[in-house]
Amino acid sequence: MSILVVNEWVEFKELKKLLELTDGNLASHITALEKETCIEFKKEFVGKRPKTSYKATKLGKTLFEEHLAALEAIIRGNHSIK
Repeated sequence: MSILVVNEWVEFKELKKLLELTDGNLASHITALEKETCIEFKKEFVGKRPKTSYKATKLGKTLFEEHLAALEAIIRGNHSIK
């Protein structure tokens, strides 16, 4: 999510490279994020090759920010997390 939050659209191949994941592993993560409507995708063709790109939705960005805030609270020793 951190990659998608700071970029407009990111191609599957680029995500795979940056995260050092297999196709199947990345696809599993993407499927989970899509089910929660945290990301959206677009499919297009470049020549005859398919290209799939992803971006964080507004909800996805909000949930990611809440996740980061919870992690920061844990680091600071504040255990009153919602």
